[in-house]
Amino acid sequence: MSLLERTVKKIYPQNSELRSEAENRLNKLAMPPWSLGDLMDLAIDIAGITGTMTPAVKRKAIITMAGDHGVVVENVSKVPSEVTPQMVYNFVNGGAGINALARQVGAEVHVVDMGVAADLNDLATAGKIINKKVGLGTDNIAVGPAMSKTMARRAVESGIDIANDLSSRIDLFGTGDMGIGNTTPSTAIAAVCTGKSVEELTGRGTGLDDKQLDHKVSVIKKALETNRIDKNDGLDILAKVGGFEIGGIAGLILGAAANRKPVVIDGFISTAGALIAYKLEPFVRDYLIFSHLSVEQGHKIMQDFLGCRRPLLDLNFRLGEGTGAAVAMNLVEGAVAILTEVATFEEAAVAGADK
Repeated sequence: MSLLERTVKKIYPQNSELRSEAENRLNKLAMPPWSLGDLMDLAIDIAGITGTMTPAVKRKAIITMAGDHGVVVENVSKVPSEVTPQMVYNFVNGGAGINALARQVGAEVHVVDMGVAADLNDLATAGKIINKKVGLGTDNIAVGPAMSKTMARRAVESGIDIANDLSSRIDLFGTGDMGIGNTTPSTAIAAVCTGKSVEELTGRGTGLDDKQLDHKVSVIKKALETNRIDKNDGLDILAKVGGFEIGGIAGLILGAAANRKPVVIDGFISTAGALIAYKLEPFVRDYLIFSHLSVEQGHKIMQDFLGCRRPLLDLNFRLGEGTGAAVAMNLVEGAVAILTEVATFEEAAVAGADK
């Protein structure tokens, strides 16, 4: 049995007894009923995920998966692929948006080379990044599959490996991405999974104008027409129109769920990874916490399809890297604090409405 198959067999729905116990306690807190709204709903989810009334969420990590995309040759991005490795070095040097926001929330940042089209062995040898390189970028999805199915499995299992390696010392995972052009394969994945039109799902990515946006739509349509995709097979979707870092994100989500760890989903690219994970094991959605709603117009459609709670934030983010996940980790800690630190009416000796 493969690592992927063993992993999905370990993923179960949230613990219903702990959810009920958490809801019962929250209903008794010394405050007006459900007056902290979505944070109280989140507290129930975290209790259900972790199987305890005293969840640990202090030890946090953002896993930023990096990979390049052959479809960039179709001029779907205003930024060249050379920026992907340059940004990896920026992450390592601590100068990126994710570094600043992760420091603020006290989260580790782990950068993973899933398929950057450059030699990053110096960083891997020095222990500054995790080397899980599947290839030097994907192939052009406008003319054929992004990768083989074997490579797709390897990408997903690499993400599972990372979750398994870190789960003994990390309580809360966050997803992140880096890969020029990756909104194009992510939109293709969204179209396959949700059944919505490419026009509804396609956003401007790095800031495309109207003409460039129309061209991007045509490229995605061509990719979907060129590749005969089995919409019920997550690995086939990933292999035909995905990306190495998207597969890594999917694997990280699966691995976190198998270890009963909550995983905070970043933006558009990370949600494409969540779609792949969901296609591989639907119960995985019980472990997803959507950090924010991206400016990318297809993001809400993807989130609605997955059927999870509404995102915690709506701040017009569109950077990726794991930045939204890092900011939302503050709210995850807040939800747990409400569950574990706020007194009930009885504990606080306050006269409640039911007395």
